[in-house]
Amino acid sequence: MKVLVTGAAGSIGRTLVRGLPAAGHELRGLDLVAADTDGCALGWVTGDCLDPAVASEAVRGVDAVVHLAGNPDEDSLPASLESHVHATARLLDAMVEHGVGRIVYASSNHAVGQTPRSELLTTHVPPRPDTFYGVAKVAAEALLSLYADRHGIAATALRIGTFEERPSTVRALSTWLSPDDAVRLADAAARRTSGGLEVVYGVSANTRGWWDLRPGRALGYDPQDDAETYADLVAPRPEDDDDAAHVGGPFVTDPPRPAF
Repeated sequence: MKVLVTGAAGSIGRTLVRGLPAAGHELRGLDLVAADTDGCALGWVTGDCLDPAVASEAVRGVDAVVHLAGNPDEDSLPASLESHVHATARLLDAMVEHGVGRIVYASSNHAVGQTPRSELLTTHVPPRPDTFYGVAKVAAEALLSLYADRHGIAATALRIGTFEERPSTVRALSTWLSPDDAVRLADAAARRTSGGLEVVYGVSANTRGWWDLRPGRALGYDPQDDAETYADLVAPRPEDDDDAAHVGGPFVTDPPRPAF
């Protein structure tokens, strides 16, 4: 399958560029910066998703888009919407233009971050963002739903947990997404052909996991890693209880900022 990876120079992007070719995909990378193009048999586009010409060039000729581009940090509301919603809309319009029918979107657990933590968080809980970043992810999921209904696009939103080489906090023992499982998740989601929006949690098969993995498994995602492997290496901290009180962890307790 020919796949465009946006944000290909980022942490998850680099992981997918290394791992997806072995799963049978030919990749094209897109990012604001030039990068090592090993793994990108279809080349590399340097530019901004917000530029319609860049979006069109990047999307032309692929079968699916894995959309990771966007500011991973909290920002003002206008900047967050531009980064996560406007850029996604540009890509979706380019997909419609070129007849590309699948998109995998890097959403976030922060779309439901203010939800008090329970034994198992399903994908049916209502949106409850913890930041403007989370608000933008909710809005982007709504945009995906609109384009799925209007244009028959198979859209999969991955509410990613804690992506890092190994879990570094007690919270991450529940929310960790390993690099190898990130590749497995993106591969399964990119192969989905049924229309409509599907929301899944992007986490590994963690013994202490908080989130329901059944929607992801239904797509063919078979996580192999467990954060518990590293539990003895994770030192407890005073803030662990606060981090575990809500889905969004420290994003909930960080000082709020004004919208503008």
